[in-house]
Amino acid sequence: MTPDVVTVPPETPVMAMARLLADRGISAVPVVDAAGKVLGIVTEADLIRRLAGEEDRPSSWFGALFADPASQAERYARTHGVTAHDLMTEKVVSVAPDTSAAHIAHMMEEQKIRRVVVVEGEKLKGIVSRADLLRALVAPPHVEAELSDERIRRAVMAAMKKEPWTDTFYTMVEVKDGTVTFHGFRRSDTVQKALRVLAENVPGVKAVQDDTQPMPVFIYGGA
Repeated sequence: MTPDVVTVPPETPVMAMARLLADRGISAVPVVDAAGKVLGIVTEADLIRRLAGEEDRPSSWFGALFADPASQAERYARTHGVTAHDLMTEKVVSVAPDTSAAHIAHMMEEQKIRRVVVVEGEKLKGIVSRADLLRALVAPPHVEAELSDERIRRAVMAAMKKEPWTDTFYTMVEVKDGTVTFHGFRRSDTVQKALRVLAENVPGVKAVQDDTQPMPVFIYGGA
């Protein structure tokens, strides 16, 4: 999370926001009221849309027959507005300070957004952007103590049981000195790759070795 967030009040002029984003090298700025409550957010896309709106032409009479007046009015306000209140996106996706990076990443992917605001109560606490998530991804994992091989094996097995594509009946797991080795049979090379990725994501795993063999037809057919 980026805690020191630049904010603007709703009456901030468009050009002032454009200069602010350019000078600070940021791509969005939350709009807050005097009490610190988040009212919306203005992004680079909003400002570019405002600039592009200067080239808008009236729709033809035929197109006007099928146009939605409410949508047209909203677009006009956002492409001709002169303040942050006019341009901002009011529907802001927010999370609590203790929300996990994985959950935030899922929200961004699902809702196709680039950032979420972090709020506590109604007060802005920060912003999490895609860049913040990348930093969390490359940060070294925190392992409090050396995990035993048996504990790692149980963790790998538990992870496998959560996935519908794994087969804990025909695939066995062995762990020695933090190295996970898969024995038995696999249904496909894709499953083999996914098993490696699954094991690599288990805390304490230092290496992964795959000694599985393609599943015989007589077993696969009866599975």
